[in-house]
Amino acid sequence: MIKAEHITFEYIRRDEEQNVVEIQTALKDVTLHIKKGEFVAILGHNGSGKSTFAKHVNAILTPEEGSLYVNGMDTKELDKLYEIRQNAGMVFQNPDNQIIATVVEEDVAFGPENMGVPTGTIRDRVKRSLQAVNMWHRRKDSPNKLSGGQKQRVAIAGIMAMEPECIVLDEPTAMLDPAGRWDVIHTAKQLNQEKGITILLITHNMDEAIEADRVVVMSSGEVVMGGTPKEIFSRVEELNRLGLEVPFATRMAYQLQKAGLAIASGVLTEQELISELNRLAKEKGIDKNALKERHPQYYRNPPAKYQSKGAEELMKEVSLIFNHVGYRYGTGTLYEKQALKDVNLTFTKGEFVGIVGHTGSGKSTLIQHMNGLLKPDEGTIYFCGQDISEKDYSLKELRSRVGLSFQYPEHQLFENTVYEDVAYGPKNLGWAELKIEKNSFDAIKLVGLPDDCYDLSPFQLSGGQKRRVAIAGILAMEPDFLVLDEPTAGLDPKGRDEILGQVANICQERGITVVLVSHSMEDIANYVDRMIVIDDGEIRYNDVPERVFAHGEELREMGLAVPKVTDFMEQITRNGYPACPYVIREQEAVDIIVSWFLGSNNR
Repeated sequence: MIKAEHITFEYIRRDEEQNVVEIQTALKDVTLHIKKGEFVAILGHNGSGKSTFAKHVNAILTPEEGSLYVNGMDTKELDKLYEIRQNAGMVFQNPDNQIIATVVEEDVAFGPENMGVPTGTIRDRVKRSLQAVNMWHRRKDSPNKLSGGQKQRVAIAGIMAMEPECIVLDEPTAMLDPAGRWDVIHTAKQLNQEKGITILLITHNMDEAIEADRVVVMSSGEVVMGGTPKEIFSRVEELNRLGLEVPFATRMAYQLQKAGLAIASGVLTEQELISELNRLAKEKGIDKNALKERHPQYYRNPPAKYQSKGAEELMKEVSLIFNHVGYRYGTGTLYEKQALKDVNLTFTKGEFVGIVGHTGSGKSTLIQHMNGLLKPDEGTIYFCGQDISEKDYSLKELRSRVGLSFQYPEHQLFENTVYEDVAYGPKNLGWAELKIEKNSFDAIKLVGLPDDCYDLSPFQLSGGQKRRVAIAGILAMEPDFLVLDEPTAGLDPKGRDEILGQVANICQERGITVVLVSHSMEDIANYVDRMIVIDDGEIRYNDVPERVFAHGEELREMGLAVPKVTDFMEQITRNGYPACPYVIREQEAVDIIVSWFLGSNNR
């Protein structure tokens, strides 16, 4: 189906006079064959060449050296482009790049119409595709009214409706909630198994890669590994050195092996890991019912409930208060939608707060109220005791103190160099040149960007580096609040941990309030002090993560999830082991399980 033979590709950056100033080799002598009907996952760190390779499959890019064939057609042959793209449909990371119609169902129908598919068949395909990504109920909506994750579902449906022989998915689930993520992966798997469609999945989610027949790992433009998921993910340390990780169950098994448990290699799923634990328990003659009495230290009371501070105490701090806030989109039109309903929240100095919710729940609407990009239809928002909707209130000052980094960092980068982009905000505040320079350089250093990046164009950077530039531009203005909308979407594990680790340090060292919007329950569990769950515009939970994740069934009904380790401990309980409530971090679970089998808490 896809045959890449020794392909090489370079990105060339030129200055204003078209002189070559930088050459970046994205692919180096890549040879890769994908058979018809295969499901192949391609993994790699940011900048490894995954997306560049994907664009070659769809003939968006063509090799400078070597050749790539799709169903025997050379992608360099211009007269074959239309046929190649009918054979290999592509879903991009950013859905805005491929949504063109003004109504959802028309956008999904666009591809089949251009292929000459009969009208009746188009209708069937549109319905089936939108139902598969859970967007049939929004078929009459304008894509402009959708959230980023909902747009991504529509883009996927548009490709599915064309029923190509091959679908290339470039980080298709990065902006989706947990339920939407698995809907998409299940749909891709179903198309592969039932219709024989070749699937090429580019992902940083290792648990998605388990579903593939074969895994290919790229690094610095080269293919460095290839094999079945079991073969690849057994090489834990090699993958870690490449900035990658392994699936949750494999990671847990590896940690338990290191702690002294004789877990077999090659574990990929939670059920396989539980089977291994059951085998060990049987071999050691462990009585599961007696474990709780032997190790009572893990069966603790719930963590203290989050208590909001009183109004008088809040006014003494830098604080943001939502008081019965409501907001509607399209008021008085056919598209009217209640996005926020009676929201009451407080945010105080130095907190690290996480916000989660299903796609379209109101998360982005909520955070756009924090710095006055949107103003409430009902209720009041106070910043440091002042109503931000008052006519004489300075929104310029508010936005310098409450910085917002959007889902797609390229939407807020526009200057010629990294330094100029970071310095833009401080310059607009009218600061002295010396302070602008100091704050800008300090911010660039603080987010971990390399010293040689100052004069580079921000558009030449990787996705993770662009996010760092966007965050640095906010930090340079000395904000009191840093609001991050999906800052790690599309990042490799190393980049994700680096950014969140740096943000956590900034929160702690500078006393900045951080608000993190994320679909990753693991990120929420590992970093935030408090989490807020929003569902259809209403606040459902507002508490410490351990207490919120104890409501696993309710969260799943909202299209969310709990951390994988929490779900795993629930599965263990159903297999006869003692219940371990409030476990939301992997090391906690490792310590508990090791204590069961080795008779010590091993802390």
